[in-house]
Amino acid sequence: MRLLPCLPLFFSTIHSAEVAVANVDELNAALRQARPGDTLVLAEGEWRDAVIRCNAQGTESMPVTLRAAVPGKTVLTGQSALRLGGRHVVVEGLWFRNPDPAAGDTVEFRLDSKNLARHCRVTNCAITMDAGQSARDDKESRWVGIYGGHNRLDHCLIEGKVTKGASVVVWLGEGQEAAHMLDHNHFGPRERLGKNGGETLRVGDSKTSMSAASCIVEDNLFERCNGEAECVSNKSCGNTYRRNFFLEVSGTLTLRHGNACLVEANTFLGNGANGTGGVRIIGEDHVVRGNHFEKLAGDDARCAIVIMQGVPGSALNEYFQVKRARVESNTLLDCEHPILIGLKDGRGSLPPLDCSFTSNRVLAPKSAVVEARCDISGVRWQGNVFHGKAPGISVSEGIEWQPPSIAPVGEPERRGYGPAWRR
Repeated sequence: MRLLPCLPLFFSTIHSAEVAVANVDELNAALRQARPGDTLVLAEGEWRDAVIRCNAQGTESMPVTLRAAVPGKTVLTGQSALRLGGRHVVVEGLWFRNPDPAAGDTVEFRLDSKNLARHCRVTNCAITMDAGQSARDDKESRWVGIYGGHNRLDHCLIEGKVTKGASVVVWLGEGQEAAHMLDHNHFGPRERLGKNGGETLRVGDSKTSMSAASCIVEDNLFERCNGEAECVSNKSCGNTYRRNFFLEVSGTLTLRHGNACLVEANTFLGNGANGTGGVRIIGEDHVVRGNHFEKLAGDDARCAIVIMQGVPGSALNEYFQVKRARVESNTLLDCEHPILIGLKDGRGSLPPLDCSFTSNRVLAPKSAVVEARCDISGVRWQGNVFHGKAPGISVSEGIEWQPPSIAPVGEPERRGYGPAWRR
């Protein structure tokens, strides 16, 4: 009988630890020792003035996880903050309650300016301000600052901010593609701030607005986010805004700076609330398609669909001419001011160029369907079905004047938005 040689077998075992921590000192010490696959479990109770500093290094298959022992029962108050650097780290189930702006931004996807988060995730968390709270000072702060690349903010509740500063900001580095994902969040009510800095979400800023951010903002609920006219302020290129629900938002999704963004399959339901708006278009190569706008009551910058006039030689923080915008397959039902072309701000004088409205359906019994405040010879019309108090423009082709069939939408199904422990 022939004997086969015996080959040695090597087994590799990787031990993942679950570590319970009772306070922020224990947590930060454990984070310094954390290895891929480790889970750090934060005790129930109030964690006051707790600054979590994380630069842990997980892997795609074995992230480092920080989670509340009971989701929503680890409550961070006062000047608490999260500084999340590292790679492949998941933070889950925390509640930041009544953040103190004196601490700066509440959650940052970075440990410091040199250690930015990559492939990190904040999920099933909440940042809220109790009703009746007032701004204690005029210090500007954000609740979430997203840095680095390929990070995710999902299934979180962001609600009640009364202080100056956008609720959530995506910050871009020079030449850096962010590629972040923001999904299934509930952006709850935010009262009017009365000045700039009341955005619920800003993606980029003027200085980096010509950079490709390539972020995806999808399947979120924006509810009565009334901080300012720009509920969502796009200030970068190549972003996608898809399947979001804007409920009674006194403001718009504004493509303020940057080019080549996609606004697709979103719902804007105003229920006649004052100042409720849709999408405002500035810049080049944007696509606005398949969205539903219903019972929006805003005018001027808060009409359902707005195309701005451009500023000659525009600076980065002004208004670039709208070029090659495609507005297609949208439905507009009972909006007080459905379409405005040529809104002017300051030195704006350049009309839209090489733009198109295709296969849109508008039913506007109370108003003209289109208001033009500039030359619209640079706009093509094809396959649209409009009906209302009046057309508002004289276009011989591309608009069929008869009542289109448009079904109203109902209130959003809330189960899919925000943290599970708050539903």
